[in-house]
Amino acid sequence: MRHKITRKQYNSKLCFVCGLRNGSGLNASFYETEKGELIATFVPRQEHQSYPGRLHGGIASTILDETIGRAILAGNEKEIWGLTVELNLIYKRPIPLGVELKVVARITEENSRFFHGTGEIILPDGEVAVTARGKYMKAPLEKIADFDRVENEWTVVHNEGDPESIEIPGQGED
Repeated sequence: MRHKITRKQYNSKLCFVCGLRNGSGLNASFYETEKGELIATFVPRQEHQSYPGRLHGGIASTILDETIGRAILAGNEKEIWGLTVELNLIYKRPIPLGVELKVVARITEENSRFFHGTGEIILPDGEVAVTARGKYMKAPLEKIADFDRVENEWTVVHNEGDPESIEIPGQGED
């Protein structure tokens, strides 16, 4: 299924997941879709492995947590973040290194203080490697951390290769 991109989300300097200057990080990009979902793309490297050639399960959990937590931003002009309250994962398949992976997340329930979301790591052939379900507390960024947007290079970084749409193989049409 092809997902039309409506907006790219921010990256920062040193965040493990989205930090563009973190040499050990995932360097993930986040794209909002026309359906209000969030898709992260990244390529795991050798420093992200557990068993040789396989992504560490904790790193899989990390990218799912970040993507579901950021999904609350999709389509919202108000910058509200998710603080993880609970996160449950089911590992279904090993995740290879060195290939582009996609993480798809969405909000499934929301009230004034909390939201629930789900997400999946999708392998290049469309198979679901890991699923996650989480509960998050809403908070503005300034209440979470002492965060200087300029110092942390908190900005949308457009690249020549940014897609206008993202294909997720194996997903049927709705």
